[in-house]
Amino acid sequence: MSIKTEEISSLIKKQLANYQDQVSVEETGTVTYVGDGVARADGLENAMAGELLEFSNGVYGMAQNLESNDVGIVILGDFTGIREGDTVKRTGRIMEVPVGDALLGRVVDPLGRPIDGLGEIKTDKTRPIERKAPGVMERKSVSEPLQTGIKVIDALVPIGRGQRELIIGDRKTGKTAIALDTIINQKDKDVICIYVAIGQKESTVRANVETLRKFGAMDYTIVVSASASNPAPMLYIAPYAGAAMGEEFMFGGKDVLIVYDDLSKQADAYRELSLILRRPPGREAYPGDIFYTHSRLLERAARLSDDLGGGSMTALPIIQTQAGDVSAYIPTNVISITDGQIFLDADEFYAGQRPAIDAGTSVSRVGGDAQIKAMKKVAGTLRLDIASYNELASFAQFGSDLDDATQAKLARGQRTMEVLKQGLHQPQSAAQQVVTLYALSHGFIDKIPLDDVQRYESELAAYMHANHQDLYDDITKTGKLPEGDSLQNAVADFSKSFQTSDSQKKAAANK
Repeated sequence: MSIKTEEISSLIKKQLANYQDQVSVEETGTVTYVGDGVARADGLENAMAGELLEFSNGVYGMAQNLESNDVGIVILGDFTGIREGDTVKRTGRIMEVPVGDALLGRVVDPLGRPIDGLGEIKTDKTRPIERKAPGVMERKSVSEPLQTGIKVIDALVPIGRGQRELIIGDRKTGKTAIALDTIINQKDKDVICIYVAIGQKESTVRANVETLRKFGAMDYTIVVSASASNPAPMLYIAPYAGAAMGEEFMFGGKDVLIVYDDLSKQADAYRELSLILRRPPGREAYPGDIFYTHSRLLERAARLSDDLGGGSMTALPIIQTQAGDVSAYIPTNVISITDGQIFLDADEFYAGQRPAIDAGTSVSRVGGDAQIKAMKKVAGTLRLDIASYNELASFAQFGSDLDDATQAKLARGQRTMEVLKQGLHQPQSAAQQVVTLYALSHGFIDKIPLDDVQRYESELAAYMHANHQDLYDDITKTGKLPEGDSLQNAVADFSKSFQTSDSQKKAAANK
């Protein structure tokens, strides 16, 4: 078999044409220790803090400790396949996650990878998970309300767009329910929602996602899930990943609501990482920078100035307390970082007052600036009314002979507490809340039997929708109470026609 000289020369020319003399240099290190979601490696002299590192088996890690002789790495995935002596190389990229509209309606892990079985997420945009919070000159004051749809919150502890409002309480007191109701209430309000589930059971996250899907809220929501079965590093970076996804929309001029559920578990995961990395423990064994861990996250919530597009990111961090102890380390840290707190009382919850918001302890430091004028007017004395009722109720337990004025105050207080009850996943429009509280503050509910108050409220809303939709529209459009006596007359007409259960029984008996 003969090979022609021309063929050989053409093959050589082809090979030379494809030859590239570029030399690729990769900085690699060697794993010296691995265990409990953490690895140590030497040889990575130029690694950056927060840099993404790749192990030889394809698992990624993040540089956390930069020491003189080695680098402490938190492993973002299964660490069981990594062994001492394995190589680890730098990527040159700071830890980042995919962002953009493609993530809406999806459930992702803290690395932005889909975990909902709906296929890959097609986006080429990424953002680093850590970012310096906007400075004072880049912000403007919080003035636009973010309606939660929950009467007691919108009336007593209003939340503004760009605010950070802490939801705090014991286990199983309805913290997540408040967050989900707030997300559900953003439907058709042009607000992007991000729900970050940290350290929860996968079944719980799935149930929450199904709830959001049932009410059509997944269309504008991203769920970031770092479940209890994930390694500690994933729980630690989850809220930062959610914040990065939210910032993409915020800097695009949109309004964002982000829920961190909950930061107690993130603090525990960070404590675990820090102790394994041999950082010195501080109070309650948390590392010394645990305050900075939460503050640099929550400071990223802001209302941007008009020069930057006027977008906002509102944060609702959740903290779990032990036996109502708000003076513990992590609760006091987060209370001091946020602009107010919604405190949930376990005793009220089990007594049937739901949502179980403690009006005495809960506060919003933005206050009336984040409230429409109509709500400010009808809810002005509500907090004082509740406080005086609670005081009278505890006093009345010790004596039965009460004068008429005291009995009237007690009756008004009982009806106030009844009005502030609200069903699960039943958020109300601002106009409906205003009309209900108007009826309460103007004495229309005073003579309604306690058992009929909830029915009075729902039938009043149906009556207003059917006969006075223009008043609802007026409140929604202007944010003020309608001029003249139109609202008073409408509520008075309904109150005259409302049949209490006693009168219904008498009517049935006469028939």
